[in-house]
Amino acid sequence: MEKFRILEIKESVFEDNNVQADLLRAELKEQKTFLLNVMSSPGAGKTTTLKKTVNALKDQLNIGVMEADIDSDVDAATMAETGVRVIQLHTGGMCHLDADMTRQGLEGMGMENLDLVILENVGNLVCPAEFDTGAAKNAMILSVPEGDDKPLKYPLMFSICDVLLINKIDVLPYFNFDMEACIERVKKLSPNIKIIPICAQTGEGMEEWYEWLHTETKKWNEK
Repeated sequence: MEKFRILEIKESVFEDNNVQADLLRAELKEQKTFLLNVMSSPGAGKTTTLKKTVNALKDQLNIGVMEADIDSDVDAATMAETGVRVIQLHTGGMCHLDADMTRQGLEGMGMENLDLVILENVGNLVCPAEFDTGAAKNAMILSVPEGDDKPLKYPLMFSICDVLLINKIDVLPYFNFDMEACIERVKKLSPNIKIIPICAQTGEGMEEWYEWLHTETKKWNEK
């Protein structure tokens, strides 16, 4: 006879989070607010890419931005320069956001009259991939200096994303980065993923990214 109970904590946490994520997604759908969850390693160029994105689309869409970090408000201060609604989320040491934390951020920022909300998740390729935030779509930014082998090392991150931006293509001549091999590895994990090579600094490839995001936002909000 068993003298103690075994509780699978991790499985329980994930199941509860998935329920909360589905509820949040349904609410956002009803409100016609498109939530994009953006993930990457630190230094991949998330904030630079997103600042340019917001500036390019803010005259067409009502945009809000949630900046998640373990500490500091550097990214929120940078994004606030765009003039859109911004909130900084401190995770208290957590390396990711879950659905409940995302909801708290949305409520703190205020969701009224927003077509698009961009969540800049905590920078790493492990924890954020494991937790559904309730977003309509997941995006990832991979920078050329990180290497083309990242899909092999962090398969879950690439498999859950709807779009991948390969950033800093201006430095391709200086790094041993095989673009074709990287794309092939990503497609094996997620055959329907949209892959867009970009350079956020120079603007190369960014128009295709803007068009994708604008189109997905409109499709979500029209249904």
